[in-house]
Amino acid sequence: MMRIMHRRADGTIDTSFDAGSLTGALADPSCLTWVDFSDEPPEACARIMADVFHFHPLAIDDALAESHVPKVDDWGEYLYLVLHALEFDGGERQTLSTIELDIFAGRNYVVTHREQDLDALERVWALCPKDGRLLGRGAARLLYHLVDEVVAGHMPVVDRMDEEMDRIEEQILNAPGPASLPQVLGIKRSLLHLRRIVAPQREALNRLARDELSAIPSTERVYFRDVYDHLVRLYDIVEGLRDLAAGALDTYLSVINNKMNEIMKTFTLITVLFMPITFLTGFFGMNFFTASAPPLGWTGRAVFAVFCAAMVLVPALMFLWLKRRKWV
Repeated sequence: MMRIMHRRADGTIDTSFDAGSLTGALADPSCLTWVDFSDEPPEACARIMADVFHFHPLAIDDALAESHVPKVDDWGEYLYLVLHALEFDGGERQTLSTIELDIFAGRNYVVTHREQDLDALERVWALCPKDGRLLGRGAARLLYHLVDEVVAGHMPVVDRMDEEMDRIEEQILNAPGPASLPQVLGIKRSLLHLRRIVAPQREALNRLARDELSAIPSTERVYFRDVYDHLVRLYDIVEGLRDLAAGALDTYLSVINNKMNEIMKTFTLITVLFMPITFLTGFFGMNFFTASAPPLGWTGRAVFAVFCAAMVLVPALMFLWLKRRKWV
């Protein structure tokens, strides 16, 4: 689907602008045009980008490939910017997914391309007809609002990941089990993916805030600097969460090892307690009475009584000895 929002020189906004009038609209520097491609066939997108906006073929290929990390390319008369919005699915898998947004920003136009619905973009699109200032202050300001909405959507995702980390840590300490390990590894993998998105996105915003770019007037750089500061703080939070995830994995392994040690300690104690009995029964063969032999005399009965007493006393003495050595 392709939709066009056009702001005329008199300030009126047309949300149903005809695609056939794009060439004339772009020739008027006092107007601003926003073209949004959403799940549009690549051939149709490429044709309009090349024939109407005259974007470089490499930039068009990058926009349609949907496989790039956040970046910004300066093509002189326009900028090509790649951003990623975030979605997080907690629970057992702890999966972080991203939605790529490709933006072309020129002197009096903005072109956006994505393959999925993007809430941040929809909010800006819905707000433009209500607040004329979003389109009335130029393409750079509209670009700022788009970037700011995408970056603002990162913090709720990070907050939820932080809550998931707290829940997983509590689960590990209170009721560790096989279900905890996939969750720890899942959120650790998601945090690594998040770091790979936030770091280049931060560098892209740093370029928009500080570099001399023809599509970004010097008066507009301060707005991108504010978004850059948000990403710097966000990156620090992500690094802290990665440390927590590594600590949670270490805690899980320690708890499981301690639990295993307690089990082995119990089995070892049982083995040690019954070891003397096993030795005595094996040595004497327990043949005090047999079906073919008469009962033993008083000497045999005495030996049998001593043997039975040893069977009781030896494990008790072994237990007291182990307790004295503080092994139990």
